[in-house]
Amino acid sequence: MSTTDVHQGFSAEERAAMKDHAKELKAAARRGTRADKAAEAERDVLARIAEMEDSDRIMAERVHAVVTANAPALAPKLWYGMPAYALDGKVVCFFQSAAKFKARYATLGFSDLARLDEGPMWAAGFALSEVTPDVEARIGALVKRAVG
Repeated sequence: MSTTDVHQGFSAEERAAMKDHAKELKAAARRGTRADKAAEAERDVLARIAEMEDSDRIMAERVHAVVTANAPALAPKLWYGMPAYALDGKVVCFFQSAAKFKARYATLGFSDLARLDEGPMWAAGFALSEVTPDVEARIGALVKRAVG
C-alpha cells in the first residue's frame, strides 16, 4: 500500500449486511420455543425474498424451493440479510442477490460445513444469472451432497 492509498473500511453494503446480522441475532434471541424460532426464521427468509428485485426474487424463490425440497435437514434463516440454510444453527449455504452488493450476478454460496470436497480444490460459490430446470437439478444435487 502506497502512502497515497487510503483504506476506506467497509462499503455501505457491507455495513448494512452487518447491521442486518445484528438484528437477526437479536430477533432470534427474543423468540420462544424451537418451533416458534424455526417458523419465524422461515417467515423472515420468505419476507426478505419477497423484497428482492424481480430477477433476484424469482431466482431466490426457486433456490428456496429446491433447497427445502432436496435438503429438508437444512433450516431456512437470515444470515447477514441473505436467505440461508443451516444445519444445527450453522449456515451451510446461502443465496446472495445481485442487488445486495451491486454485483453482476446472484450467488449461491456454500460455507466450509458443506461437504462438497473434491480433491485439493472445489467450488464453494456459484454465479446465477437464471434458475432453469437444469440449474435446479444441479442445486438439488449440491445441497444433498452438502449435508450428506
